[in-house]
Amino acid sequence: MTAAFTFPGQGSQAVGMGKALADAFPQARAVFDEVDAALGQKLSTVMWEGPEAELTLTANAQPALMAVSMAVMRVLEAEAGLDLARDAAYVAGHSLGEYSALCAAGAFTISDTARLLRIRGDAMQKAVPAGQGAMAALLGLDFEAAAAAAAEAAQGEVCQAANDNGGGQVVVSGAKAAVERACEIAKSKGARRAVLLPVSAPFHCALMQPAADAMQEALAKVDIRPPVVPVVANVHAEAIQQPEAIRASLVAQVTGTVRWRECVAYMAAHGVTTFYEIGSGKVLSGLVKRIADSAQGVPVGTPDDVAAFKAAR
Repeated sequence: MTAAFTFPGQGSQAVGMGKALADAFPQARAVFDEVDAALGQKLSTVMWEGPEAELTLTANAQPALMAVSMAVMRVLEAEAGLDLARDAAYVAGHSLGEYSALCAAGAFTISDTARLLRIRGDAMQKAVPAGQGAMAALLGLDFEAAAAAAAEAAQGEVCQAANDNGGGQVVVSGAKAAVERACEIAKSKGARRAVLLPVSAPFHCALMQPAADAMQEALAKVDIRPPVVPVVANVHAEAIQQPEAIRASLVAQVTGTVRWRECVAYMAAHGVTTFYEIGSGKVLSGLVKRIADSAQGVPVGTPDDVAAFKAAR
C-alpha cells in the first residue's frame, strides 16, 4: 500500500467539527489552543458552538478547517505512531487544504499557517464587492468542455474554470453575469446540471488578483521549510518540495485553477492506492473513486476514524 494524505477545502466545515477530538485527545486540544492564540480569537468556540454563519465566513472557515486537519495529524502521530516521512508518498490539499498539507509536512508552523489563512480569507473576501462575483458547478461536462463554456461566456468579463474536481464536476468562477451565461452555455453543451454555489466570493479566478498580491506579501515574510514529503501543488498537478516553488505556487493558486482531478491522477500514477482525507468531512474521499478506479479514499476526522486507522496499521 502506498498512501497519500489529503486535506479538505472550504465547504467541508460544520459546526461541532473537531469537538470530539478535543474532548478525547490532549494533542487535539493543544492544536485548537495554538490556533486560538495565533489569531487572538476563540475560533474554537465558533467551530464548536457556531453560529454557522460566522463559521462559514471565509476568514474563519479557512483557519478552522486547517485546525481540525492538524488536530487529526497530531492525534495520529501520538496514538497510531504516524510518521509522515515514512508513511506517506505525497501530501496534497484542495485550495486552502494545500496550506494544511504543507503544515502537516512541516513546511509551516501551525501558528504561521493559521495567520496566513486568516490573511488569505480576509483578502479573498475583500477582493470583489459582495454580489458582483459568482461561482457555479457544471455537472456532466469534462474539463475542456467546461473551460470552453466559461471562455465563451466571458464576453469581456472574467469567467474561468476554477476547480477541476473530477467525475465530471467543474466549478467556474467570475463576474456574476458571465457565470450565469456559462451555466446556460454549459447546458446547451450537454451539462447534466449547472448550479450556482452559495459562496461569498468568486474564488480561483482573475478577480482574486488583489488577494494574490496580499498573499505574495504575507508569504514573503514567513519561513518555509522543505516539506518532509513532496506536496502535489494545485496549480501544477505535480510534486514540488523547494520552498521558493511552494511560495510561488501558493500565490498562483489564488487566481489559478485547482487541478484536483489531475493531482489525484498524478499520485495514483505514481503508485498511490490509499488516499487518507485528514480533517472535516468526506468530500475528497468521494472524489477519489471517480478519478482513480483502483484507489480508495479513507476519511479520518473523528475519534472512531482514528481508532480504525490505528487498527489497520
